[in-house]
Amino acid sequence: MARRALATHAPAAQRTPQTFAEKVVQRYAVDWPDARAVRAGDYVMIQPEHVMTHDNTGPVISKFKSIGATKIKNPRQPVFTLDHDVQNKSPKNLQKYLSIEQFAREQGVDFYPAGRGIGHQILVEEGYAFPQCLTVASDSHSNMYGGVGCVGTPIVRTDAAALWATGRTWWQVPRMVKLEFTGALAPGVTGKDVIVALCGVFNNDEVLNAAVEFTGEGVQGLSIDDRLTIANMTTEWGALAGVFPPDERTLEYYDALIASLERPAFAATSTPSPPPHPRLNRPRLDALKASLLASDPGATYAAHLTLDLASLVPYVSGPNSVKLATPLPELAQQEVKIQKAYLVSCTNSRASDLAAAAAVVRGKKIAPGVEFYVAAASSVVQEAAERAGDWATLVDAGAKVLPAGCGPCIGLGTGLLEEGQVGISATNRNYKGRMGSPKALAYLASPAVVAASALRGSICAPDSMDIEDLPTCTAPRTSMTTPQAAGPSAAAPQPAEELFPGFPATFRGPLLWTPQDNLNTDGIYPGKYTYQDDITLARQADVVMENYDPGFSSLVASLRSASFLPGQPESAERDAQGLKGVLLVAGYNFGTGSSREQAATALKSAGVPLVLAGSFGDIFKRNAINNGLVCLECPELVADLTAEYTKAGKRGEGGREGELTVRLGWHVELDMSSGVVRVRTLDGERTYTVRPVGRSVQELWVDGGLEGYVKRQIGA
Repeated sequence: MARRALATHAPAAQRTPQTFAEKVVQRYAVDWPDARAVRAGDYVMIQPEHVMTHDNTGPVISKFKSIGATKIKNPRQPVFTLDHDVQNKSPKNLQKYLSIEQFAREQGVDFYPAGRGIGHQILVEEGYAFPQCLTVASDSHSNMYGGVGCVGTPIVRTDAAALWATGRTWWQVPRMVKLEFTGALAPGVTGKDVIVALCGVFNNDEVLNAAVEFTGEGVQGLSIDDRLTIANMTTEWGALAGVFPPDERTLEYYDALIASLERPAFAATSTPSPPPHPRLNRPRLDALKASLLASDPGATYAAHLTLDLASLVPYVSGPNSVKLATPLPELAQQEVKIQKAYLVSCTNSRASDLAAAAAVVRGKKIAPGVEFYVAAASSVVQEAAERAGDWATLVDAGAKVLPAGCGPCIGLGTGLLEEGQVGISATNRNYKGRMGSPKALAYLASPAVVAASALRGSICAPDSMDIEDLPTCTAPRTSMTTPQAAGPSAAAPQPAEELFPGFPATFRGPLLWTPQDNLNTDGIYPGKYTYQDDITLARQADVVMENYDPGFSSLVASLRSASFLPGQPESAERDAQGLKGVLLVAGYNFGTGSSREQAATALKSAGVPLVLAGSFGDIFKRNAINNGLVCLECPELVADLTAEYTKAGKRGEGGREGELTVRLGWHVELDMSSGVVRVRTLDGERTYTVRPVGRSVQELWVDGGLEGYVKRQIGA
């Protein structure tokens, strides 16, 4: 396969210090100024190395065809893996799988059928996720690729269809958080304990929507499998990516992996070596060794966390929340009875995990009344476990074998938790109802602890673990520092943004203020309308914010230009200076909640072309930009409005008079090149600064959104 040349690079002379992740994204940015370093907060058009879809490939195919696409632009970029509902042998599901395979064959896309394994594991095994690459997936656990130094991040289905059609999509580079590991893990403490403890200790959104970079002396003591587990569950921790920059241990891992692929399956002096693997081969590894990336001294991080690995004991997550983590010695004293145990998923079902569980159960039997389910992360993993004898050991102990795939982890197939039952699992999520009945309790732990608990019938440590030898710390030793000026609008001055032809130079208009944090998508666009597929954009404009403020729509109508037609955002008044509309200012985490895209289209259809907020829910922001609604963060403006125009100086209780939407009589003009926000108040003028959106987002806006962009690209 021909290697794609690096898209851009930041020149060495006077280069802005970058983190490892920023450097990787720079390599995959397209139409990006050569002299400009990619930084957290930038909107970039990216051309990822690969994009993976799984059982959701079917809906992506439908979206791909609905936008008029017929041919995948680069068939080497997508990867299809069937892994979620592999136990389902119904005619409907089999036909779905067949249709996906047929589409893959027609398009020349790499396809991995049901039974081959979980997509994320396959991408690591087959080299699609490779150090210093950017690989995305239409699945939230693409963070796992960071365990091998690959920046992995999730996308939505519309993005996947756009990638198939054009080879590219947009991404806002997340804020960067450094996590420094010190010390070394005690015997019996694993990568799973590390990430479970982190989720429990830093459980106040410290890494929400961030890219976490794992550094420090403690990293070298973590195996690649431990790193994959930790990176995998940064998703549950709230991060958009979790990356271990490649080091000597990473290179040793690939040396061994490639050596194994170079050996003939049936060794003999006359047996020739197999052909080189298309992605896992010596030339690619040598190129990596010659060009290792590292974060620069002086690179900017929004926060710096530390964790002393030597202070950790085994941890258990739950019940029913990853934010609740309890030291195993403490929980074991409670003798929590279990009925089911699971060693499945992309998190902890690799060969080393199966070996750890086999060592615990060897020569023993699963407790009466307990069902212990085992599924390898892939067929390759299962073959390795069979050769080592670990698979037979687990089966002899009474484990129930499931096919390589997601299964119970996603709540599909055999062995789900029933009402009133308690389960312990080596998976990544224990949300209420995730693995079965919402009236069941689910805990998460390492493979060895899961196996030991299956033997005893209650949550406990393996017999080989001496609790007395574990660290005696009452809590993990951690710290957190947050540098000043970590927010986007307080960052160092940014160069003026070159405007894409047709994008407004300014957005201006009257300001409305909704003094509310966590205003969710149901408040913005009521759920009762979400599945009314025939609802018009004009009707969406009528009901926008109905669940938050029933008077919002009429208030916007009283302020917008007379020429604006509800449901027709293209009718917004525009002149040589820019575009006019009602500009909304909201609190923090605006648009949290469900993924309904109508929350964005309803605002735009009502005459709100731009929203300023303290921060946004990530999925809302993605849907907004995909539909041409501009979102910008301006914490300083939010702080001033909160201090001056809310009841008791805090958000959540309305304006001074309790009004849900505050009309101040202010006018806003936002320069989309410089990011300067000029606010004309009743008493004078104030100035704020935001990070303007990049050309990638501007281009989508000019095309009317991502769908219009794709249609233009494939029609070119």
